[in-house]
Amino acid sequence: MNHRSLMTAVAAVGALLVTLVPGTASAAPEQAPVRACADGAALHCYAMYRSTGAQGLRVSAPPAGFGPAELREAYKLPATGGAGQTIAIVDAYDNPSAEADLAVYRKQFGLPECSTANGCFRKVNQRGDATPLPKPDSGWGVEIALDLDMASAACPQCKLLLVEGDDPSFAGLAQSVDTAVKLGASVVSNSYGADEFNGMDTYAGSYKHPGVPILASSGDAGFQPASFPAVLTSVISVGGTSLTRSAGARGWSETAWSGAGSGCSAWVAKPAWQHDPNCRLRTSSDVSAVADPKTGLAVYDTYGLGQRAGWLVVGGTSASSPFVAGVLALAGHGKQINDASFLYTRADKLFDVVGGSNGFCGEDYLCTGLPGYDAPTGLGTPDGIGAF
Repeated sequence: MNHRSLMTAVAAVGALLVTLVPGTASAAPEQAPVRACADGAALHCYAMYRSTGAQGLRVSAPPAGFGPAELREAYKLPATGGAGQTIAIVDAYDNPSAEADLAVYRKQFGLPECSTANGCFRKVNQRGDATPLPKPDSGWGVEIALDLDMASAACPQCKLLLVEGDDPSFAGLAQSVDTAVKLGASVVSNSYGADEFNGMDTYAGSYKHPGVPILASSGDAGFQPASFPAVLTSVISVGGTSLTRSAGARGWSETAWSGAGSGCSAWVAKPAWQHDPNCRLRTSSDVSAVADPKTGLAVYDTYGLGQRAGWLVVGGTSASSPFVAGVLALAGHGKQINDASFLYTRADKLFDVVGGSNGFCGEDYLCTGLPGYDAPTGLGTPDGIGAF
């Protein structure tokens, strides 16, 4: 199968899935999901979303989906921390409403203001300039809104740097990552991807910045060929879980999400710090967080969605990557991190995720949530900031 066919056949890393949470008071009648981004780009955003219907733009209405307080409770995160840290979000195209929508999200959930005016928010193009910005795109706009909201949920005191690539090309987004680091990012999140391919080395250097953790979504197509850039050994690959409330001591439970990307690389050598037995080369993912659309996250986005604009409920590993990036920034130790190796020495400080599957592999750890390391959820999910 040629590279173009393979990329078409397998959903990309960081594809968003957006749906209503069933049984919530604000849920609207079932709607067919809408794919936000068109096919054909090198690096993909396959956003699927539903609006919360009758809520529309009524900001005072309680949004469906988990908000920051629930996520902090589920992952035992401190309410403060992260001052002086900058979370960089790298995406393609422009969301002209990004800052205004972020303000609505943060006000709704009682988070501190994060704006250009107070120096907390900054938006630049892939060269680091405030103008000209890329052309707007409503599909990538959903991705941008999601990324900013999830980073905010994890680290409300962190600054946010949004770097918008001219287009979803390998070269453009690689340059955007380099720009994020050059502008002082403490951690960089990438909620996009494509199937791994021969020639990844051309762009791999942009995803390797010792002292600045680089994260990428593992994908939303389940157990499939590994995805770029998450498959790179310099990148922390973030998988996905289904998060629900429970009666246990934690108050929450998680299983592997059926869509969480996992894979055994055909190209990238096994890093010395990864020791799983059934994949000779690099295995994805390393760590995870909530991603299941059915246990999804409240996101506010108004750009280009017409009557669907407003509160959305979003899922996918596109949510888990910026959230874990926020946890890393909250911990504040990024300058000591060069890759995912630190996590493999601190697995006891993560919530181990057991149960669930993202494909067919004979119930092997490569597609099944098992005790210890498994590919859909990695080493587990944040249990406070002790592992970070």
